[in-house]
Amino acid sequence: MALLDLAAFRAAPLVTEPFKHIVLSNFLLAESVQAVAQSFPVIDVPGLLPVEATRRGPLFDALVAELTGPEMTRTVAEKFGLDLEGHPTMVTVRGRCQERDGRIHTDSVTKRITLLLYFNENWEGEGGRLRLLRSQTDMEDVIAEVPPALGTLVMFQRSYNSYHGHESFVGPRRAVMVNWMVNSFAAHRELMRHRISARAKRILRYA
Repeated sequence: MALLDLAAFRAAPLVTEPFKHIVLSNFLLAESVQAVAQSFPVIDVPGLLPVEATRRGPLFDALVAELTGPEMTRTVAEKFGLDLEGHPTMVTVRGRCQERDGRIHTDSVTKRITLLLYFNENWEGEGGRLRLLRSQTDMEDVIAEVPPALGTLVMFQRSYNSYHGHESFVGPRRAVMVNWMVNSFAAHRELMRHRISARAKRILRYA
């Protein structure tokens, strides 16, 4: 059973300036969205975790397989005009934010494409809304502001000016992130860093 609305993705406009990005509010198919949300990993610590380091339902694993599968990769490559053949994917998840999260940044040069898919039922607060930005110093210089609502997709091509961040928020903020990486070494190195961080968080939590 398909979980992603690839037709809606193909039809979504690609914004090219000041960097390539897409925002799509209903990337999960309506008939599966609630079931997928219930399968999201149980996470009670802040930060990014490798998906394999989490407790999650089987439908979430099916979602990850679809997000990283060959059809999705071909569709992303066509949309962004890139050759992604042979470029590995890295999948991480976030369940909570801490106060220092959301600072303005571009992603690492080891990443070619970043996909963010959100899993929050209702988002009322101003904090925690992803902002795509024109500036590395001004959180108010906004291209687009995206509430991290259930099923909302944000995707962008990493570049020297692909600035993004969000106003401070502390609490549950659920998302899965998929990155198409420059090579396998970069993917392995990034995942090792997240695995070490995940172990440290568990140790500190139960110390």
